[in-house]
This record gives sequence, structure tokens and C-alpha cells, in this order.
Amino acid sequence: MHKVIILHSMQDEIPPPPSADNNPILSLGELSQSLKKTVESVFDQVRVRAEVSRPTRPGSGHIYFTLKDDSATLDAVCWKAVAPQLSVQPEEGLEVIATGKLTTYPGRSKYQIIIKELELAGEGALLKQLEERKQRLTAEGLFDPTKKQKIPAMPLVVGVITSPTGAVIRDILHRLGERFPVHVIVWPVLVQGASAGAEITAAINGFDALKDMPSPPVPVPDIVIVARGGGALEDLMAFNEENVVRAVAACRLPLISAVGHETDTTLIDFAADLRAPTPTAAAELATPVKADLLARLNDLETRLSRNLTQRMEASGQHLRNLHRALADPDMAMSSKHQQLDITAEALSRHLDNIIRRGVENLRQYDTRLPTPIEQITALQTQVTMLSQRMCHWIDAKTSFIESRLEQASRLLEASSFQKVLSRGFALVTGADGQVMRQAEQYGDGEDILIRLSHGQRKAVLGEVAKSIKNPKKSNLNSNPNSNQGDLF
Repeated sequence: MHKVIILHSMQDEIPPPPSADNNPILSLGELSQSLKKTVESVFDQVRVRAEVSRPTRPGSGHIYFTLKDDSATLDAVCWKAVAPQLSVQPEEGLEVIATGKLTTYPGRSKYQIIIKELELAGEGALLKQLEERKQRLTAEGLFDPTKKQKIPAMPLVVGVITSPTGAVIRDILHRLGERFPVHVIVWPVLVQGASAGAEITAAINGFDALKDMPSPPVPVPDIVIVARGGGALEDLMAFNEENVVRAVAACRLPLISAVGHETDTTLIDFAADLRAPTPTAAAELATPVKADLLARLNDLETRLSRNLTQRMEASGQHLRNLHRALADPDMAMSSKHQQLDITAEALSRHLDNIIRRGVENLRQYDTRLPTPIEQITALQTQVTMLSQRMCHWIDAKTSFIESRLEQASRLLEASSFQKVLSRGFALVTGADGQVMRQAEQYGDGEDILIRLSHGQRKAVLGEVAKSIKNPKKSNLNSNPNSNQGDLF
């Protein structure tokens, strides 16, 4: 890669450097300003061919990037007022020809170019940029065939987005008038240049927004055609811009792309619901042929008339055949009247028999059913018997419960420790309320309570009797191997 710089030479205007003896002492600010004026005056208009590297877009709206080739790099800045008007937006790896003026940035002792215009350096770079953009948008699903809308067969309103002047709009209107005259709404836009992409995007979004208006100012198109005549690849770049492609993919109205000639391909062709090879072909794809429709209608009308005639003739013949097959209506009605009279008489006799048998049955049931007094007497007898049986059951249940209660009382009395006390035993408890079971359980001088069969006494413990050598052996109840339970 080589770099081309076209300079506006002003060498004759640069003053000669002062001699070494007369060199003035400058501050850094004065030196920076001097260098800035010199660079800007000498390199006021520069064109550079290089590759874009590390483009950044901060919130300020400016664009910062680096231009580089095999031998050098150059910082570049594009102010926010110029950035939207660039015909080519800087992208990583894009080879461009940058037009601008050189200046210095004293804060970093660097020089940079202020961009005024960017253009692609050759068709190869442009094709590379388009291919990368196509792959990225394909990965996002913008070209998914399943999202394509069906083109209506007979639209009533056609929206056309194209230049209001030139052969394209005339060809489309002429072709629509020949084939199928419809209401056409033209949204005029630029189809080439820096602002063409923004205008085309606004037009697509504008047609699409009509669907949401309760009372749109113009009829909502049934189909939209985006059209432009042929041209070089650079001339068709507006239809390759990302914002235009996204607007086409998001449009809720069926959209036909018709940009360039049959061999031309733009990115909106992949996002549109249908691609037409030419603008004239788009008009043909959008509408049917009126003459063909009229011929078809005439043919259908002839076939319908012939079919109706045949059906009416067949129905008339069928009615005539039925008329011959049917008997005299008066005779048929007389016969039916007679049959009806006979049936009514038989029905009357049958009803009389049913009523008579019903009366006889009621009389038989009357002799079988008991009188109300007999029924009441029988119920009273049943109630008396049930009452007696209930009383016997309650008495037996009460006697059984009293017997069980008496047995439990005797068993409780026999198991009471009061019985043991009545036989001369005593219950000894310490001051803590625990039963005293062993002699050494409490020490000398501690208070105890002796409970007898009748009343209780307090006492104070003295020393353990010497005759008791092993309290554990003399107390059977304290034997851990004994099966006898605690008395208390």
C-alpha cells in the first residue's frame, strides 16, 4: 500500500531561519503556535490514501481514527458538523482517500489531519466493505427468507420511493398505466449523494408509519417500490447503507427493490420482500395485466352463464318429471282426510279404554291401602317398642359402667401408699421434698419430715447407727437386681 499526498506548496512564503547568534528564546506555547501556523499554512489542503484504523465515536459526536500504511501513521479527526455529511463513514480496515488540512495538537506535540471528505480508494475496497456489512447483517437475521411478506395480487395503492425527475419514475408510471391503473403515491428522494441514504430511510419509515395513523393524510400503500436507475457501484452506495437496509427489513408494508440494471445488486435487494431486475419490472411484479384480468373475467362470465343455463334446463326437466309422477292433489288430500278421521276415532276409543282401566285400578288400590288411623296406630306401637328397647339398653350400659368404676376404685385403694402407712410404715422426705431411701442420703443435723398414717412430724437427723454396716445389703428395695418395685 502506498500513500499519495497532494500538497499546496508555500515554501516561498516560509521565512528563513534566524542565525544561531540571533535565535530568540521562545516559550513552549509560542513555539507550538508558530509550528501550528506553519503547518496549517503549508498543508492547508491535503489528500491522503491510507487505511482506517481504530475508529471511535464518543458522545461528543466527533469521529477519531488513525490513517496508516506500511511506513507511517497519521491521527485523524472529523468534527461532528462534518461527520454526517461524509459520503463514506470510516470503518476498521477500510482503504480511503481522505481530504482535509494538517494541524498540530500542542497538548501532545503531535500533528493530525482534520477530515473534510472521505472517499473509497478503488472499487475493491468498496466491495470488501459491502461484503463485510452483508455478512454482519445476515448474521443478525435481516435477510431471513422466512420473514419475507407476500406481494398482494391486486394492489389499489402503490407507493414509489425514487427521484421525482428522470426516466425511472416515468417508466414506472407508464408501465402501471398500461397494465393496471392504480393510485400511485410518489415520495421524492435523492438517490445519490451524501444525504441520499437518510432521505430514503425517512421515506420508507414514513410510508410504514401511515399504518399507525387513524386518519392518514394519504392512503396507505398496499405495496412500496424503492427504485433507481443504473450506475456505477459508487452511485448505488445509498442503497447499501446500513440504515436503509434496516429500514427495508423493518418495513411492515410489502416492499419491492428495483435498483439499477439486472446485473446490479445492492444490500436492500436481500432485505426486500421481492427484488425486481429493473424499475419497469418492479411495476410489472407489483400489478397484474388489466387486459388479462378482463379476458379472464369475460371467460368466467361466459362459463357462468352457460352453466346457469344448463342448470336451469336440467331443473325444469326434473320438475316436469316430478309433475308426471305425482297423483291428483285433490284425490291425495281426500284420501289423507279419510285416513285422519279413522285414526281420530280409533284414538278416541283407545283413550276411553285407558281411562276406564285406570279407574278400576284405583278402586282396587283403595281397598288395599290402610286408613290414616290404622297407620298412626301402627306407628305408635313401633315407637313404644323402640322406647322400651332403648330403656333396657341404657340400664344395662349404666350397670356395666358402675361395675367397672367400682373395680377400678378398689384397685386404686389397694395400690395407695396410705394403706402401707396404716400398717405402721412411715414416709420420710428431706427438706428438698425428695423421698429418703438410704441412711447416708442426707447428713447429720438436716431437717426431715416423717409422714405417718395419721399426721406427720418433723425431726432432725443424728449420726448413723453403728450396727448398720452396709445399708445397701440391708435394704432390699435398693438392690438393683431386685425385681420388686419402689413402694413409694
